[in-house]
Amino acid sequence: MQSAGTVVVLAAGQGTRMRSALPKVLHEVCGRPLLGWVLDQARALDPERIVVVTGHAEAAVREYVEQFESDPRITFAHQSVQYGTGHAVEVALANFRGVGGSCVVLYGDMPLVRAESLVRLVGQLKAARAAATTAIVDQPRGFGRILRSDDGAFRGIVEERDASPKQRSIREVNVGVYAFLVEDLELLLPELERNNAQGELYLTDVLTRIAERGDTIATVELEDPSDAIGINTLAHLAEARTAIQMRILEQHLENGVKIIDPATTYIDHGVTIGAGTEILPCTVIRGDVVIGERCEVGPFTHLRAGTRLADGAEIGNFCEAKKAVVGPGTKAKHLTYLGDVTIGAKANIGAGTIVANYDGTHKHLTTIGDRAFVGSGSVLIAPCAVGDDALTGGGAVVTRNASIPPGEAWVGVPARPLPKKR
Repeated sequence: MQSAGTVVVLAAGQGTRMRSALPKVLHEVCGRPLLGWVLDQARALDPERIVVVTGHAEAAVREYVEQFESDPRITFAHQSVQYGTGHAVEVALANFRGVGGSCVVLYGDMPLVRAESLVRLVGQLKAARAAATTAIVDQPRGFGRILRSDDGAFRGIVEERDASPKQRSIREVNVGVYAFLVEDLELLLPELERNNAQGELYLTDVLTRIAERGDTIATVELEDPSDAIGINTLAHLAEARTAIQMRILEQHLENGVKIIDPATTYIDHGVTIGAGTEILPCTVIRGDVVIGERCEVGPFTHLRAGTRLADGAEIGNFCEAKKAVVGPGTKAKHLTYLGDVTIGAKANIGAGTIVANYDGTHKHLTTIGDRAFVGSGSVLIAPCAVGDDALTGGGAVVTRNASIPPGEAWVGVPARPLPKKR
């Protein structure tokens, strides 16, 4: 694989059409900001450096990258005034004069571009001076149009705002992902002019100038036009979420996870699920959840961050788990909340059980031992403990700081040891 020397990620925009104070590139798709998905695209090219161009809400963008996407190859360039894509790339390369090699430009709001498309794009630089991704679409929706000569050669790109009615009828559109040689960018970017409807420096004009001097511009058409979705509105965000969610589900299916109804199953980025596990309909699994092999989850189950299910565990109808560690073979099948709890092996959590982990100020931990039997309707007020082989009667309320010894049965409100028969 031919790797890219430099990848520039454009992430400076405000995204006013999102109607949100959150920077556009930090809006989440399947539990991960748009920028995270694009940084994965950059890493797929094994570059020497990744330059993230920031502008609006720079501090928030940097904080996210430094906390969740840490990579020694990532640096930042600040575009204090947004004069267009050409200006953004010029700002990005200012600290890397003379590095040479190739430069791939990605947009921080385009999470769907596939790594294999980018690899093909960079590969075009073996025979061409530059390369651009394109797509054939039925509804161009604001994209620039690809202009070609009579023999089909790339001639240039016209932005929709600057296009004539005839040009707007062109269905081949510019996706906005390019591969250049750095030496061409250093030469041509300073020559760009803001003589267009937006008053901006268009990066596409670099391609036009390379073509005008007689050099070859290659194009790579996306196999799936939906990969070209750029996020400008919340409607676009929902559209992208649907596409990325299906990719996540397909990967789990390939790994041996049985997903009964993908249309009603929501699994975030960063979830691990073992082979042989069955996910039933209407289930939501958030990021940072690990599920073992041969488990059963759902229907109508919500697993939140920090939850860990060991092999053979079952979490069922209308159950929610948050930071719950559930042991092998343990079952919580009905109407249960498991918050900040560690449960041993082969325990049974009865219908309607609530692990009350929050006292209004702090979260507290609960432990439930191996083979414990928690009766239906029990409330365990954290912090508390239920020992190995212990039992709570139906409707029992185990109070704060209580500890049920191994093998004992506690019943009542508040729960007390069941008197032993003489």
